[in-house]
Formats: sequence, C-alpha cells, structure tokens
Amino acid sequence: MSSPSLPRAEWTARAQAHQERADALTAEHRERASRREKHPVWDFLFTYYAYKPAQLRRWHPGAGVTLSDAPERAEWRWYTAVGDDVTPDAAAFAADKPELAALIERMLRRTTSRPGQFGCFGLHEWAMVYRQDEHRHPVPLRLGQAGTDAVVERHELRCTHFDAFRFFTPDAVPRNRSALTREEQPLFEQPGCLHAGMDLYKWAMKLGPLVPGELLLDTFELARDIRRLDMEAAPYDLSDWGVIPVPIETADGKAEYVRRQRGFAERGAALREALIEAWLSSPVRT
Repeated sequence: MSSPSLPRAEWTARAQAHQERADALTAEHRERASRREKHPVWDFLFTYYAYKPAQLRRWHPGAGVTLSDAPERAEWRWYTAVGDDVTPDAAAFAADKPELAALIERMLRRTTSRPGQFGCFGLHEWAMVYRQDEHRHPVPLRLGQAGTDAVVERHELRCTHFDAFRFFTPDAVPRNRSALTREEQPLFEQPGCLHAGMDLYKWAMKLGPLVPGELLLDTFELARDIRRLDMEAAPYDLSDWGVIPVPIETADGKAEYVRRQRGFAERGAALREALIEAWLSSPVRT
C-alpha cells in the first residue's frame, strides 16, 4: 500500500483550520487562566489531563500520511523525513515507546471488544466523598453529607475504571463490586464507562503525530461533553457555575443518565475505531 500524500497547500490549510477550531474550544479556559480563575468543572480537562491548549492546537496528519514540502517538521518526534517530505511513523513510535504502544493498543482493542455496562449511574463521584468531612472539590454537597452517604448505601457500586476507583474513600472501596488495580485495568475497562470515553483524548494525545488532528479534537470534544454529565450527576452543588443536576438518586435521574451515557458510548465507539484505524492500519507500520 502506498503512503497517501498531502501537498503543502492542502496540509497547511488543514493545520490552520485545526488551530482555529482548537482555539475556539479552549478560549474560555484560556480567558479564565489569564485571570487566574478556577472552575470546578472545566479545569479537569487541563489538569487531570495535563495537556496545554498549545498542545491541542498542534495539527498532525496521522500515521503514514506524507506531508509534501514540510522541511520544518523534519526533526519533529516520530516523523520520518525523505528529502523535504515527512511522514508520521508508527514503527518509530513503537520502537521508542514499546510499553506505551502495547498498553494503548491493548486498552483500545479490549474496550472495543466488550459490551457496554450502564448500571453505575455515576456513583463513582459519590464514592469519592463517602463518609468524609473533607472533599476533593471545595463546594458543598447537594444532599449534605448524611444524604450523600445514604445514596451510596442504597446502591451497589459498580465502577470499572481504576482511575476513578483509586479516589474512592476508604469506606467506599469495599463497597465496589470489584477490587480494581492498575495492573488489571485492561481487564475491566468497558465502553459504557464515562471515563473510558474521556480517556480517548488521553490516548490520542499520547499517540502524538500518529493521530490526525481532526480526530484529536473530536476526542477532546467528547471528553468535554462527558465531563459535563459527570459533574451534573455528581453529588456536588454546582449551581453557582450554572450546572443543573441530574439527580441519579431518583428514577428519572437514572433514566436520563443512562440515556446520555449510551449516547456517549456510541460516540466513543466510533472514535475508538477511528484511532485504531488511523494508527494501526497505517502503511508504514511494521
């Protein structure tokens, strides 16, 4: 299979469009940062996922796609140059980061192969404040501490995502259906999980030039949209920030959560397949 090639006029236009889209997606965050203003919902996209807006706006064509007349990128990491033409090289990435490459492939493929689970109702956030006087977010609890604890105790915790589970309070840990570990994370990850959907942004960013810039921004938009639901269903009172709660302690709240969760799972499945295709099906991969 021959490597697709983009003439300079085409790839520079795509890069410019990408930068404009990225700037629009991060404009409010950058404005808040200039004022040193914190936001309990949206800062997560730039702190937990510790990538700067400048990284998000850097466009790449994806693995195996040659940029014609691009000498300025000849020294960029995981690019291979032939004369003034450069190509993001999946084999170079795998050789440089074999453990990371293997982990990302395992996470993407195994998550894709599993059915989604939709019975967690976002209770991971509730488990993070269960029976605790001090909380990760300095905002009040919508139902108070006793009311929040009662919701946890009326439900079975079914979290499958280790990076949520690791923030459970000590009293919440044994209430989870499974004891999760970092080593076993690929065994439990499943496409219905909101955090598995958000993590597509992390995997895309870690793959760097192997992921087309447009796909990277699609994963960021998914992470942003999921984050909103994650906080709407959380136990916090975020009314000062315009967040209308999805009351998962009620039947109607559960139904709304699951409906939107399924929609995110569908979007995530399409993006997960696109990441696999863009990276692992490139003609330069060996």
